[in-house]
Amino acid sequence: MKALSIKQPWANMIAEGEKTIETRTWSTNYRGEILIVSARDPDIPPAGCAVAVATLADCRRMSVLDEPAACCRKYPDAYAWVLENVRRIKKPFPVQGQLRLFEADVPEILELASDH
Repeated sequence: MKALSIKQPWANMIAEGEKTIETRTWSTNYRGEILIVSARDPDIPPAGCAVAVATLADCRRMSVLDEPAACCRKYPDAYAWVLENVRRIKKPFPVQGQLRLFEADVPEILELASDH
């Protein structure tokens, strides 16, 4: 599954449905299911683990209207990665993060919460 490493506390905010736009200085043509991985640094639990699955619905230039959903201010060259259908992983599992989008193995049975 395609995966994206995200620093804390933003990874947890995505998993909890508080943040629905991730921002990057680069775009992607990929659309579809994406594994949200909590980066190891800073060491905020569950660091180094997959915390959610979402649908990457769009990737476009960020506007000031995206600021509330992104939980940050618009900055130069920012792209808005629009996340929909975010499902928290009930039992986060370790994933070795990488830069940019990467492929990650997921367990055959992945328990997702339906609390959003």
